[in-house]
Amino acid sequence: MTEDHATLIQGGRVVSADGEYDADVLIVGERIAAVGAVTAPDGATTVDATGCLVLPGLIDNHTHLSMPFMGMWSSDDYDTGTRAAAAGGTTCLVDFAIQREPDQLRSALEEWQGRAAGAAHVDYGFHMAITNANESTIDDMEAIVEAGVSSFKLFMAYKGELMTRDDAMAACMERARDLGALTMVHAENGDVVDLLVKRALHAGETSAINHALTRPELVEAEATSRAARLAEFTGAPLFVVHVTCAAAAAEIQAAQQRGVGVSAETCTQYLVNTIDDLRRPGVEGCRYICSPPLRDVSNREPLWDYVRRGILESVSTDHCPFTDEQKARGLDDFSLVPNGLPAIQHRLSKLWDEGVVAGRITPSQLVDRTSTTIARRFGLSDKGAIAPGKDADIVVFDPNAVRPYGLATSFMNVDYDLYEGELASGSVRHTYCRGTMVYDRGTILTEPGHGRFVRRSSPAVTASVAA
Repeated sequence: MTEDHATLIQGGRVVSADGEYDADVLIVGERIAAVGAVTAPDGATTVDATGCLVLPGLIDNHTHLSMPFMGMWSSDDYDTGTRAAAAGGTTCLVDFAIQREPDQLRSALEEWQGRAAGAAHVDYGFHMAITNANESTIDDMEAIVEAGVSSFKLFMAYKGELMTRDDAMAACMERARDLGALTMVHAENGDVVDLLVKRALHAGETSAINHALTRPELVEAEATSRAARLAEFTGAPLFVVHVTCAAAAAEIQAAQQRGVGVSAETCTQYLVNTIDDLRRPGVEGCRYICSPPLRDVSNREPLWDYVRRGILESVSTDHCPFTDEQKARGLDDFSLVPNGLPAIQHRLSKLWDEGVVAGRITPSQLVDRTSTTIARRFGLSDKGAIAPGKDADIVVFDPNAVRPYGLATSFMNVDYDLYEGELASGSVRHTYCRGTMVYDRGTILTEPGHGRFVRRSSPAVTASVAA
């Protein structure tokens, strides 16, 4: 496509974070040129969106593609994972580069850049996960920010592998604060989890359900509170990833009410799945092992309410797929099952049905929680809205095009679909990334490498304002 090629998306209903309206959208090159009553310029491609919603491309700020974990790799790479993203209406993702060298961070960024370059179909950025927060590593944080990576993740769990102690966490928070960067935390009390896992295995309680039982809501709520207090003490902005339960969300709300710069997300699976999925027999139960774990159904409506009110300001996927063969490694020991679920393709359709159709959120709130607020929070200034001058990242969503879930329609590189046999009431018709149609009614049109690395600016660091 030439730089000045024009595409007119005509007849659809544009949904923004603050309302809906009937409008045409003109794309010229890679940018949105006009929104409203637009006449197609000569030579333009016209796309009929009658009966469809026109949404800003979704942003997934929490994915793990080609991630080394527990001696294996997540099964989606930057080619297959971004195909699935586009099929689900996601036009940009922010993945995690994970520190592998003990004294610096730059090699990790180079490693992940090497995996993504020339492979991705949609745009991408990175967070930097710190696993060894010594003085040299903390000194290296400035170079990462200069490279366009403006957020750092710390793990309060995975003792002996990824876990950061409180003193190192406070030091990282202070450095991120001074660099204008955002600190993110995986909030679980890793010491208590380690104790409970050892006790369960010693007692012969080895099946998948014990993964959740050894990571109770208490360990998440306590760690969330502790991280928020450290953020309050250091004056550093904080983002808590994958909040799963009402007890942890209440700690976010309490911190916000104290004026702390704390924001948070939840993930699709915590809004639609429950701990009972882990009770499925054999490897099927292992498929649902993730950390923090799926929770009791009593958390579902409170979580949706926190999303509706903006306390949980966004919904990501934490997409980290592993095949049945990989999951089966822990059939006799849940602690050996690689953590993660395949979800990157299903976020929009699940949130549409379980959120909008069910009356829990509005279409505008869906757009805000999956695109606009994420763009603001993570420094993606050219994305997150349908407005002149923005990147032409656009999804044409047909709310009446029923689509079955399952392997037959999945682009994810995994040999099962968690929602096999279910139906989505609506589905993505077209996905555009920077003006190019990546996905068209079941087909990926781009070659690997269309997606580009996005340098992120300093993120918005104030806490959400609860609606």
